Amino acid sequence: MKRIKIFDTTLRDGEQSPGCSMNLSEKLEMARQLDALGVDVIEAGFAIVSPEDFKSVEAISQTVHNCSVASLARCTKGDIDAAWGAVKGAKKPRIHVFIATSDIHMEYKLKMSREEVLESITKNVAYAKSLCDDIEFSAEDGSRSDWEFLAKCYSNAVAAGATVLNVPDTVGYSTPDEMYSLIRYLKENVEGVENVDISVHCHDDLGLAVANSLACIRAGATQVECTVNGIGERAGNASLEEIVMALHTRAAYYDAETGINTKQIYKSSKLLSSITGVPIAPSKSIVGANAFAHESGIHQHGVLANALTYEIMRPSDVGIPQNTMVLGKHSGKHALRDQLEAMGYNFTDEQMEEIFARFKILADKKKNIMISDLEALALNRRHKDLGGWQLTKHVVNVGTGIPNTAYVQLVHEGEDAEEVAIGTGPLDASFKAINRLTRMKNVNLDSFSLNAVTDGEDAIGEAVVKLNYDGEQYTGTGISTDVIEASIRAYVNGINKIKAHQKG
Repeated sequence: MKRIKIFDTTLRDGEQSPGCSMNLSEKLEMARQLDALGVDVIEAGFAIVSPEDFKSVEAISQTVHNCSVASLARCTKGDIDAAWGAVKGAKKPRIHVFIATSDIHMEYKLKMSREEVLESITKNVAYAKSLCDDIEFSAEDGSRSDWEFLAKCYSNAVAAGATVLNVPDTVGYSTPDEMYSLIRYLKENVEGVENVDISVHCHDDLGLAVANSLACIRAGATQVECTVNGIGERAGNASLEEIVMALHTRAAYYDAETGINTKQIYKSSKLLSSITGVPIAPSKSIVGANAFAHESGIHQHGVLANALTYEIMRPSDVGIPQNTMVLGKHSGKHALRDQLEAMGYNFTDEQMEEIFARFKILADKKKNIMISDLEALALNRRHKDLGGWQLTKHVVNVGTGIPNTAYVQLVHEGEDAEEVAIGTGPLDASFKAINRLTRMKNVNLDSFSLNAVTDGEDAIGEAVVKLNYDGEQYTGTGISTDVIEASIRAYVNGINKIKAHQKG
């Protein structure tokens, strides 16, 4: 079987998706999980974009242990210098250089001729190669480029030292047959192609990103660029979990495999959802809540007789735990740690103290503690990690014909502070009280959502807020069996992110 490399761009292309921005600590947490997942390359960001992006790429480069770390760069010396400065501390650094090659992009965006683009590729790939051994070259909008010219671009890149040639379907326009034919053409017409990896980067504008990527693998591509949960600009990217499990499940058909630890897929998906506050659709392939659920009587009968009748994968293949009761209010810290470690979560002693305290509170409210409850506690531990303000008490007074009021008490650096506010509803009043306590006057609530993350009448609710401050959007999340408390925790979490960003 041929080995397909997985190039994960969740932290670069994925983060560009509206509402999916992450702060540095969240990027590092996600990068460590991607390393555990077994991706071959993490595209950590676009270093030249801002000092914050440079800092995050640099920090990720120094954090991960197993995979390559790449930074994106345009075909300019400044971009390449910034990319190298950010990734040079990685064990396996990569510079990812790109330039557009379609006629429409060259004419209207670059305002460059074909000859100028070819010269730029030769010059800048060679410069990048003088700094770093591993160079990936991408022809932006490659799928809509003239094939003969595209082959010349890639030939120039190989001659200048590129080790990976990426073929992007930048606007998600192509079909599987077209992408298959393009890869076959390039394999036959690019000089030196036998010495490099061919990569593909497909977008999902027509819902074909995964199908296009798999077609390219059949045609001879050896690297696929994708994101966890398929997040990304516009309609998103090819979904990592779908590509990996398609190859895992249909290995004989594709004659290909990856180095991904599939049992880490579900954890990676849930972690990203928790960080960004973007829920996973129940019908989402592989990781959705309904992916292994059966309601039809015919399906249930078949699965009970033999799971293979309707399940082509086992839930355990992707790391989905069985949702059974495991702990109660009398359980101790060691039992909780053992169970979390069995689920794949490892925490410092300080983190365990905070999780255990929240576990005890939850256990007093719920009769049965399920795996999904523990998962929610583990994934939402970042509230304490952020520091800043923490919720200690809240009381709301709600009714028809009376003022809606909220009393909120927060602790900050060991000092308690309290405030009362009137609003149009319990959340409006609570958020106003928090703004006064934290002295955040220019915060706007862009959106609010509430989802049940566990089952039953005493289910844990997860609140997600999108806060706008000085033109930047910040995501706050909070969990509790009390939806008002979850909402207040989410808002405070968002405020803490704003404060942390201000401190730099």
